[in-house]
Amino acid sequence: MNATLKAAFWMSGAILSFTAMAVAGRAVSFELDTFEIMMYRSIVGILVVCAAAHMTGSLHQVTRRHLGLHFVRNLSHFAGQNLWFYALTAIPLAQVFALEFTSPIWAILLTPLILGERLRKIGLLGAMIGFIGILIVARPNPQALDIGQLSAATAAIGFALSALFTRKLTRSESITCILFYLTVMQAGFGVIFAGFDGDIALPSAVSAPWILLIACAGLVAHFCLTTALRLAPASVVMPIDFIRLPLIAVVGMTLYGEMIDIWVLLGAGIIFAGNYLNILAQLRLDRAQN
Repeated sequence: MNATLKAAFWMSGAILSFTAMAVAGRAVSFELDTFEIMMYRSIVGILVVCAAAHMTGSLHQVTRRHLGLHFVRNLSHFAGQNLWFYALTAIPLAQVFALEFTSPIWAILLTPLILGERLRKIGLLGAMIGFIGILIVARPNPQALDIGQLSAATAAIGFALSALFTRKLTRSESITCILFYLTVMQAGFGVIFAGFDGDIALPSAVSAPWILLIACAGLVAHFCLTTALRLAPASVVMPIDFIRLPLIAVVGMTLYGEMIDIWVLLGAGIIFAGNYLNILAQLRLDRAQN
């Protein structure tokens, strides 16, 4: 199978996992703050990653090389994830995802600076088309801009940086190593920020399964995303995530009564067009090289 198609397959797993996280994150937001959610998610993640690494015999792949890069990568993700969890409670799910989808645009624009990869004109065009679709869906109004919208938009920058640093790490580190430091470092961040006020809430019996779902879905999402980034450039992998928008719009309508209007459907179609254009261009490039 073509590497780009394989990357698209792995990204579909990430899309489903991120959608599950959104539903679970909203379910526990009324009991736990974002720092507590991240702390418990990461603690569960440490247990899962270490158990999986032990069973597969890959624990020895965890090295202390590039600890600084791991730190920057996880700090970017921790900030973005906390802002994302907050936005889930403040604005409709479709709007959260629409604003988050500026992340591929940031990834494409920052790729030459962080990864040294060439910025292709077709990739930039696809990102611009996708951004137009995002504006149609979100219809931002500067006079009505609120903290939820700002949180979702800023989270996108954190996610873009995290994705780019992840691809840089995949050049020398295994997925086990990347996921190990993801859980350990972010558990540390969670303890520091959740305990800053001296009060860390314990999850109830109702919230515990949702925390488990967030942790497992988060790990699966990062495994899928990291695998995809090993197979294709970030400028190709990240725009595939645009498909999450129509999916989460349906979820929001079904579970929370967040109605879908014609602008959401139109914007989603334009986003898909930009995404599809970028994938087709990369497929043609792959064929030319093979």
